[in-house]
Amino acid sequence: MENALQDFLMYMEDVKNASQNTLQSYKNDIMKLIHHLDKQNITDIEKISETSLNSYVLNMERNGMSPATVSRNIASIKAFTIYLIKKGRLHQDPTERMKSPKVEKKPPHTLSLEEVNSLLEQPKLDNIKGIRDKAMLELLYATGIRVSELISLKVDDVNLKNRYIVCCGTKNERMVPFGAMAKQALDNYFQNAREKFIKHKEEDICFMNVSGDPMSRQGFWKIIKVYGKSAGIIHEITPQILRNSFALHMIENGADVASIQELLGHADAATTQIYLGNRTRKIRDVYMEAHPRA
Repeated sequence: MENALQDFLMYMEDVKNASQNTLQSYKNDIMKLIHHLDKQNITDIEKISETSLNSYVLNMERNGMSPATVSRNIASIKAFTIYLIKKGRLHQDPTERMKSPKVEKKPPHTLSLEEVNSLLEQPKLDNIKGIRDKAMLELLYATGIRVSELISLKVDDVNLKNRYIVCCGTKNERMVPFGAMAKQALDNYFQNAREKFIKHKEEDICFMNVSGDPMSRQGFWKIIKVYGKSAGIIHEITPQILRNSFALHMIENGADVASIQELLGHADAATTQIYLGNRTRKIRDVYMEAHPRA
């Protein structure tokens, strides 16, 4: 079965253009299924049945996996079986009647405007690392781009004069504007810090680590966590939370969902509309406090 999994991953990468994160999720989810089936002495693909898959789902639930995790695993399994059927390795679909558990949609975690301001003030501008970190944080909050888009940004993608970046997202290229504070931070970085990180003259990536290599996701996650702690933010802070905060703060200040969808690079408007939940709750709180007959 592991050979079939490798073939599936290659197909998803080459034909479906799946991202590395998606491929890793597929691999992890399906490897866990394969290990479970091995314990049941099921090693032949044709022996995969509705019963054996339901047994695996029940096992996940008994082990305390959240509905969201179980749902994601079921989606991975369905994608794998569809591939096996397409390639003639399975003749019946054992997932046909599988249903994912109901997943409660939780509002995205965000920072308050005060917390964002405190976070962005943490980098010290008396050293090149602080100048770089300030530029990265300001740009991330100014544009709402994904961390993967931030660390893959090239120098030619940044138009300082007209204050926008050209961002190559998961599917389409898009232009995202940024404001005066981000421009100031980027100006400082390009003029006073970037060349001191460069170890290879031909390097065109915007942001690099101290070794002169492109900044990694893990590297930036560590940076934002350190500054979050120094800002006194006690709850979890990630690049995604800063992206969420960008979207919510824009909506709270009057931006429409369609514009936010385009800025974030969401293919589906429903993905963007999750931020309206936070907005609705805030409006209700204001109403309950302000209306004399509430």
